[in-house]
Amino acid sequence: MKLALALTLVALSSAAPGWSLPGSTETHDLMPAPERVEWQQGRLGLDTRFSIASRGATDERVDAALLRTLTRLEARTGLRLAPRDRAHAHAIMVLEAREPGLPVQAVSEDESYELTVTPRQVRLAAPNPLGILRGLETFLQLVRLENGRAFVPAVRIVDGPRFPWRGLLVDPCRRWQPIEVIKRALDAMAAVKLDVLHWHLSDDQGFRMESKAFPRLHQAASDGLFYTQDQVRDVIAHARLRGIRVVPEFDMPGHATSWLVGYPELGSVPGPFTLVRQWGIFDAALDPTRDEVYAFLDGFLGEMAGLFPDAYLHIGGDEVTPRQWNASPAALDFAYRNGLTDAADLQAHFNHRVNEILARHGKRMVGWDEILRPELSKDVVVQSWRGAASLARAADLGFDGILSNGYYLDLMSPASFHYLNDPIPLSSTLSPDARKHVLGGEACMWGEFVSPETIDSRLWPRAAAIAERFWSPAQVRDVEDMYRRLEAVSGHLEAVGAQHRANYAPMLRRLTGGQPTEPLQLLADLVEPVKGYTRGEMRAYTSETPLDRLVDAARPESPAARRFRSAVNDLFAAATAARNDRPLREVLGRWRDNHGLLDPVLATSPLAAEARSLSRDLSALGEVGLQALEAVASGHAPPRAWREQAERVLERAQKPRAELELAALPGVGKLVLAALEVETLQTLPPGEWNPWLDARLKQTAPSSVEP
Repeated sequence: MKLALALTLVALSSAAPGWSLPGSTETHDLMPAPERVEWQQGRLGLDTRFSIASRGATDERVDAALLRTLTRLEARTGLRLAPRDRAHAHAIMVLEAREPGLPVQAVSEDESYELTVTPRQVRLAAPNPLGILRGLETFLQLVRLENGRAFVPAVRIVDGPRFPWRGLLVDPCRRWQPIEVIKRALDAMAAVKLDVLHWHLSDDQGFRMESKAFPRLHQAASDGLFYTQDQVRDVIAHARLRGIRVVPEFDMPGHATSWLVGYPELGSVPGPFTLVRQWGIFDAALDPTRDEVYAFLDGFLGEMAGLFPDAYLHIGGDEVTPRQWNASPAALDFAYRNGLTDAADLQAHFNHRVNEILARHGKRMVGWDEILRPELSKDVVVQSWRGAASLARAADLGFDGILSNGYYLDLMSPASFHYLNDPIPLSSTLSPDARKHVLGGEACMWGEFVSPETIDSRLWPRAAAIAERFWSPAQVRDVEDMYRRLEAVSGHLEAVGAQHRANYAPMLRRLTGGQPTEPLQLLADLVEPVKGYTRGEMRAYTSETPLDRLVDAARPESPAARRFRSAVNDLFAAATAARNDRPLREVLGRWRDNHGLLDPVLATSPLAAEARSLSRDLSALGEVGLQALEAVASGHAPPRAWREQAERVLERAQKPRAELELAALPGVGKLVLAALEVETLQTLPPGEWNPWLDARLKQTAPSSVEP
């Protein structure tokens, strides 16, 4: 029987006379966007008489959430709210529950809620505590400040997630992430309604989980950096109070160097083995042919099953190379005797045995794409890093699945790229029955290029855009509105402790060595780390390489460059007589002049000096952009010599340096094209300038200057 909860917030204050919100077409700042929002008349004022209390059969998750809600309300509004005990409360949040929630959170639990705000009260109703937790986050995002007063607009919201599995993978194996980073991630995940922490706990670079049954796993293969079982219990409890499941991953049979460092007898070839300090795909693999290996795994997985309460346990299963199996006469003989034709068959045999072990311990197996075989038990969940087509194949075969392709945050793609990826694309031909097998997806933060200082800036706020893709209706796809709301939710993430903005200025100060940081920040605001796997190809990295350069301070996506591109679009969308290019001129002038201020600073900074050519090119982009504006304003195309000069500037600025790209380039590229084609543009209505320019850029310009 479903749990029924009713949460009511009652305030003694009332809405200001005559005040009302616009109708239902008013945009909102909520992220993820709710399923349905109906604005009502009036607002609920918040003052010191507002408080929250509970009664009835409460759940410990709701009790903790109420305390967090009060604390965040006080921080947001500056109010000292009424006491939390019911005897002194002037306004009461009433919780009425027929029964508590499930003792272990399940993927099948209903997370829907209904939130109604009137000028006199707020009512939050949900079928179970998870819906209450989700609704409280929406309520906190609704709080507004105006003229020093706090209020909540009157509204009715009916909401629930599109997908039940909305995860984030964190990888502390390649680079260690201490427990406070994990908890910080959980707090931010809860704020945007993500509900699964995928904890990647073993890989070639380290085994990060304490095992009391097999202690050499963490003692020999962690460099002393591992999570104790008490710390894991603490994280699981922290996650549960925020409505988040914790799914551990222990990678096998490949990515297994750390297993073999402590227990080389698990391998197909003799040891010894040493931890890997680089990145890539390595040969170390567990031996799939010997019963002793499965006995070991039975003991270890049984220990982990007792520690992690979630119904799912991830075995990795990706990128297994056959070299060590092919080099083992015993493995080759086993394959021959059992009719196994290749390494894929050997891995399928391994997966079948491991799935049997997990089933005995009450767990469902999760693995990456490579585990998929039609004959595998349909209880297995497939996580696709290869794409929606691979996920669809699994669903067609009757396997539950989750998508991660398109959500790799470590590849530094813009939020818009992640946002428009969908576990079930609009073009999908999946049947209704197959669609039910698509549980959702996970964003992935692989650990090669993140430290505890930088990981938040790589996670947030872009992961909030992915959270919306997993939660909100499929038709919510307005990219510009997403960016507008992403800025608002970024503040909410800071309020729960996310440090995606906090470490930016201190890192720049270190790079300048105590000199003024403003010129370096102007450059840093307009560059982005190179995309995809390019960074690892530009310099030799190990797990011990410091991450303390400008590329580490720079944001994955430049808000300043995006604002500049929007300003260029706005200029060209305006009628000729209404065009005002002064703001663009001011920005471009600052770019042009910045190198003279920054170069002396870079010349004395060992870590930042590599960015000097980027600074010079930004200055050149500022100059050529100003000249392009002059040509557009005059209505006359510049001479051929200028075209050649501008092309040289754009070509030089296109080249990555210091593992960074000039994000300012596309906006200037559009200005240059407009200058060259201004006489043609003048024959078009103002509303057609941007489409015409964008089409030409896609046809003729390098990819780096496309809009």
